[in-house]
Amino acid sequence: MGHVQGRRRVFAAALLAAGAVIGPVAAPAVADESIRAAQWHLDGMHAPEMWQVSKGTGITVAVIDGGFKLDHPDLVGQFLPGKDFSGGSGGVGSYGDGHGTMMASLIAGTGKSRGGNGAYGLAPGVRLLPLKINNGSVGTSETSDFLDQIGQAVNYAVDQGAKVISISQGAAAVTASQDDVVKLNRILAAARAKGALVFAAVGNEAQSGNPVDYPGGLPNVVGVGAVDRTGTVTDESEHGPQVALVAPGVDTLAACTEPSGYCQGHGTSDATALASASAALVWSVHKDWSANQILRVLINTAGRANGGTSRTDGAGWGAVRPRIALTDPGDPGPADVSPLPADAVTPSAAPSPSPSPSASASASVPPSSSPSSAGAAAAAPTVQPKAEASSGSGSSLPIVGGVVAGLLVVAGVVFAVVRRRKAALPPVVPQAPMGTPTLPPPPSHQPPVPPGDNPYAR
Repeated sequence: MGHVQGRRRVFAAALLAAGAVIGPVAAPAVADESIRAAQWHLDGMHAPEMWQVSKGTGITVAVIDGGFKLDHPDLVGQFLPGKDFSGGSGGVGSYGDGHGTMMASLIAGTGKSRGGNGAYGLAPGVRLLPLKINNGSVGTSETSDFLDQIGQAVNYAVDQGAKVISISQGAAAVTASQDDVVKLNRILAAARAKGALVFAAVGNEAQSGNPVDYPGGLPNVVGVGAVDRTGTVTDESEHGPQVALVAPGVDTLAACTEPSGYCQGHGTSDATALASASAALVWSVHKDWSANQILRVLINTAGRANGGTSRTDGAGWGAVRPRIALTDPGDPGPADVSPLPADAVTPSAAPSPSPSPSASASASVPPSSSPSSAGAAAAAPTVQPKAEASSGSGSSLPIVGGVVAGLLVVAGVVFAVVRRRKAALPPVVPQAPMGTPTLPPPPSHQPPVPPGDNPYAR
């Protein structure tokens, strides 16, 4: 059984008025500051204004991750009874690291700790369905088991009525068998057919080969990349036709399992959680809309560089902006037509090759210059799975003409897990309270985007 490698760096950090600074520090956080005050992404996304309209009430978001701190003060009362698919001991409330807790916090934190100045989620009114898998944070795991557990969790989430499924996980392609990939893709397609909207991180290895990951590279999920405070795609965020949307993924502050109770992190994991929460905010208001309509509105109202309308391989259709989706959603389009070309190409169920030494396989898809061409490319991304906590590395698995071709696999081989880098904060001084055709949406559905608009600048 292969050992899952996790990579992360832990920094000392202190909260300052402008946010959080990574580096050696000699003092704890300033006493008159709060965790909420340092959550720049909430202000950039205009969360206080959005919460006047929607907090995500009535929507269940399933979070598939490596375990959760169910009793964190900012998350108490937010969890529904979950389920443990990891095969380990301790149940869904045990964890090897704080990643799952951070994802849950970014989605639905209530900020109840520290007199109401704790960590808030973008959609604090949703209910979380915690689903635990073995992502390699504890013990060992194999890619086949990892992908199978994700599939089981997705099925369970759909059966429990979860509208949104958030997967900040991924596994490298060369460690996955074709049969495992086909099975997971069928599960994801079934979830989509039943009306669930699945978001998955695209990965953080843009500067290390830019691999594509599963499930983020599969056609039946919404691949999410990361941007910084200016709306610029981060250097680590992977790019390609699998990217549908981007969201904040730097200096994100959330509840975690460190002694201070809060951590600073970055990566496409964070962005995925925020994109998932954005969908919940809109769905809470438009409960009669289908998953296709929710996604179409998120795409149509996304912030594009310089007011453009074309999709790019770095930012997809743009930075998710739920405040625009809530105030000026435009025409949601047909309920039974997907804005993503997920049905155009589906992996086949050809037999897997015999086990062989791990090797990289690559395939490139020409970048597209328009929503239509981008959509066509997105149906057949350079795909490869990776066990993601913020995304990771792996090699390409081309999907061409409905056939997964040229797959080099290793049965029972190690799969790379790339943990989201996080900075554990020092103890904080308590303070006083405070469908069918899969074409992109037509231009008539597109509300105006101001030229040069920074989607997250106040």
